[in-house]
Amino acid sequence: MRIVKASAFARAGLLGNPSDGYYGKTISVSVRNFCAEVIVYEWPEVEIVLSRQDRCHFNRIEELVEDVKLNGLYGGLRLIKASIKRFVEYCQSQGLDLGNQAFSMRYDTNIPRQVGLAGSSAIITAVFRGLMQFYGITIGKEILPTLILNVEKQEIGIDAGLQDRVCQVYEGLVYMDFDRSLIEKNGYGAYENLDRTLLPPLYIACRTDLSEISGIIHSDLRARWERREPAVVEAMEELAGLVTQGKECLLNRDYRTFSKLMDRNFDIRASICKLDPRNVEMVCLARNHGVCATYAGSGGSIVGICETEETFTRLREEFQKLKCHVFRPRVF
Repeated sequence: MRIVKASAFARAGLLGNPSDGYYGKTISVSVRNFCAEVIVYEWPEVEIVLSRQDRCHFNRIEELVEDVKLNGLYGGLRLIKASIKRFVEYCQSQGLDLGNQAFSMRYDTNIPRQVGLAGSSAIITAVFRGLMQFYGITIGKEILPTLILNVEKQEIGIDAGLQDRVCQVYEGLVYMDFDRSLIEKNGYGAYENLDRTLLPPLYIACRTDLSEISGIIHSDLRARWERREPAVVEAMEELAGLVTQGKECLLNRDYRTFSKLMDRNFDIRASICKLDPRNVEMVCLARNHGVCATYAGSGGSIVGICETEETFTRLREEFQKLKCHVFRPRVF
């Protein structure tokens, strides 16, 4: 029996958040500490094996409430079904024959939910990779992120940008330019893997209580951007400019300036978005200890540069008081 396994890692945005959905630029890294994984194997019929996120049995009613807060009403099942649907439709549109072989699919993820580390898109990316391997289908790396994004935007109705999916497809340290002319002409932007050894020592802190759902953040911002609200338009342009500067800083290993750019990234975001005070508290705590900090994604986790282990140890101790987990991201 043929069995394939596929996975996709969490990601952290270093610069440009949240301009990726607004023809901006970003620099992001894979976070290999966490991943979503799917296993696909031959089966007489198409079957999706429910994961822990889709459980329907609880010891107490309070457990059900907490599960819904964490995983929503549908868990990961809707992501799986929507991904399979989109994959099949893409193959049909390209004249790719999938034959008659059915499959069983099981999935799991240890990516923390609702803390801005791209857990949902990781599940979708893993599903696409698993199905591509199972059916022997190749989809171009530059095209795949857009297909993954459309699962959430068009199938489920979650507003989002391309950054997460590009980083999860390309992996490592990724520079992304979502220039409007490129997107409208090709359907994708300009994506470039940078040398991962250019990275300074990073830290990530994430909340262990619940945070924001990315679609909520983007929905308000999208409406304001489409109205061409000057503050939002100018912010997106400045965020893209930070990424251009940041790329040069990495190439020159100018981490001092890169740190300032990360701080500025957060300040711009704070000027146009209503932020959860718990997440702002995380940024302030980091800055009070002399390290930079910006959102790693939609909210619930922050990322920055922390060059010494002594400072990292202090950070970890202080963040524990806020019920936050602090770790060094594995990009390699």
